Amino acid sequence: MATTALSRLTELVRSTSARQVRLVCGVILFAYVVSHFLNHALGNISVDAMQIGVYYHTSFWQFLPVAIVFYGAALTHMGLGVYAMYQRRQFRWRTIEPLQLVLGLSIPALVMAHVIGVRLGQTLYGHEKLYPQELYLFFVAAPGRLWTMTILLIVAWVHGCIGIYFWLRLKPFFIRAAPYLLAAAVLTPTLALLGIYQGGRSIAAESEDGEWRTHNFTQRQVGTVAEADTLDRITGGLTMGYIGLLGLVLLGRGVRGWRERRGGMIALSYGNGKTVRVPKGLSVLEASLRHNVPHASVCGGRARCSTCRIRIIGDHGTLPEPSQREAFVLARVGTADPSIRLACQLRPNSDLSFFQLFMPHMLAASAHASSPSRIGQERYLVSLFVDMRGSTQLAEKRLPFDTVFIVNRFLGAVSQAVIENGGQPNQFVGDGMLALFGLTSDPQTACRQALKAVAAIATHVDELNELLSHDLRQPIRFGIGVHGGEVIIGDIGYRDHIVFTALGDAVNVAARLQDMTKTLTCEAIVSEEVRRTAGLHDDALPQQEVAIRGRDEPMLVRVITDTRTLSALIAGGERVAA
Repeated sequence: MATTALSRLTELVRSTSARQVRLVCGVILFAYVVSHFLNHALGNISVDAMQIGVYYHTSFWQFLPVAIVFYGAALTHMGLGVYAMYQRRQFRWRTIEPLQLVLGLSIPALVMAHVIGVRLGQTLYGHEKLYPQELYLFFVAAPGRLWTMTILLIVAWVHGCIGIYFWLRLKPFFIRAAPYLLAAAVLTPTLALLGIYQGGRSIAAESEDGEWRTHNFTQRQVGTVAEADTLDRITGGLTMGYIGLLGLVLLGRGVRGWRERRGGMIALSYGNGKTVRVPKGLSVLEASLRHNVPHASVCGGRARCSTCRIRIIGDHGTLPEPSQREAFVLARVGTADPSIRLACQLRPNSDLSFFQLFMPHMLAASAHASSPSRIGQERYLVSLFVDMRGSTQLAEKRLPFDTVFIVNRFLGAVSQAVIENGGQPNQFVGDGMLALFGLTSDPQTACRQALKAVAAIATHVDELNELLSHDLRQPIRFGIGVHGGEVIIGDIGYRDHIVFTALGDAVNVAARLQDMTKTLTCEAIVSEEVRRTAGLHDDALPQQEVAIRGRDEPMLVRVITDTRTLSALIAGGERVAA
C-alpha cells in the first residue's frame, strides 16, 4: 500500500507543471478577492454591515492554517508570474495573455501600501484599521489614494477573471455557465465599488462630528506619526525593490537574447522544404510562432496536450533530455519512441530536422470553430467498443454486397441500441463501432447508460438474428469492451476529412477489453471503474484481473458471459440508489 501511495505521489508530481501550480494559487487568491469584494458590497447597506462582514472575513482568512496557505499562494503566484515574464519568449498566441501578465505584475506594486498599512501595521504595532479609518483616508484625508485603490480593484478583478476564463473555457459546462459567470463578473465589482462609494459618503458626513473622530482615530486604531512614517518607508523600500526585481528580469531577458544571438543561430527544417533560422534556446513551437509557421497546439504551449508533437528526422541523441512534464505527457499518450518530442518543450541547441505529427487546420473556417469541444476538451467519457464476430467467415460464401448488407444491419442495430440509451455512435471501423457516453451527462449516468446499451445491443442483435435466420448459417455474435475515464474530445483529421472523436487511454483500454472477449469467451468485459461509478453491487458481476497491453499493472474487470442479464442488474442498482 505504501509503495502504491508513493507511486501515485510520484505520478502526481510528474504530472504537475508550473502553470498548474500558478493556477491553483491564483484560484486561492481569487477566492480571497471575491470575499473582499462581497464585503465591500455591504457598503450599499451601511458601514455597520461592512464592519460585521469584515469580522467574518478576517476570522476566516487570518485563521492560521488558512493564512499560511493564502500567503504561500500569494508569494508563489507572484514568483511564478515574474518567472513567466522571464521565460516567455513569444506573446503572439493571444493578445489577452500578455495583458493578463502585465495586469498581474502590476498588482503587487498597487497593493503594497494597503497591505503594509493595514496588515503589517496590525502585526507590528497592533493597529486596528477597519472600514471607518480606511474610508476616511480615501474620501477625506487623501482622496488621491481612492483612485489608486479603484485601479487596484479593477486590475485584480480583470486579471483574476482572465485566469478563470482560461481555466474553465474548455470545461464541458462552460457554455451553459458562461452567461451566469459573465453576470457575476460584471455585478460583483460594480456592487463592490458602489459599496465603497456609499460607505465613503457616510464616513465623510460622520467625520464632521468631532466626537466621531475622537472615537475612531485613537492611537490604537491609526497609530502614531512615527509609526506611520516607518510603515511608509517600508512601503517605499519594498515597492522600489519589487520594481527593481522586474527591472532585473527585463535585463535578464535582454542578456539572454544577446547571449543567444552571440551563441549563433540554428536551422529548423520542417520536412516540407520550409526552414527557419532562430537563436538557440527557443522551443520549436516558439520558433514556429515567431516565423508564422502553422503549428498545431490545442493547449497553447502549456504541455497539457500532445498535439504539437514532432518526429525528429535523423540523429536525436544530441537533443536535451525531456523535462519531467514532457516525459509525463509523452508517457500518457503511450509514446516510447525517443524521436518523438513535444514542440512546446523541446529547445534544441543545434540544427534540427523534423515533421509535425498533427497538421494544423484553420478552425476559423469551420462551422464548429466556436465550440470548445471542437477545438479540444478534457472530460470524463465512457467508451464502448463493439465488434461483430465471424465476419470473415460470413463473407467467404457470399457476394460482397450481401456481406455489406448484413454488416450494415448489424451496425444499425448496435447504433439504435446506443442512441436509445443516450450514447452517440462515433466511429465505424469495418464491422466494429466506437460509441461514446457522457457527452451531455455526468459520469454515473454515462456508466449506467453504457451498461444499458450493452444489454440493448444483445436484444437488438437477437431480433436481427431472427429476422435473418433464413440467410444465416449461425447467429451473429459480438464482443463488447466498456471503460470510462478522462479523454480528449475534439475534431481530428485533415482538411475535408475531419471527424469529431475521443482520444486517450480510456478509449484504448475499451478497445483492448473488446479484443479480450475472444480469449475469455464472453460477450462483454466491463472495467471495474465503470461498475463502481454506475453503482452496481460489488458482487453483481464476476471479477477477474487481466493484463492490458501497454499497462504495467493488471486491471480489475467484470466479465459478462450473457449481456442480457445486465438489464435486471441495472434496474436493481437504480432502485437501491433511489
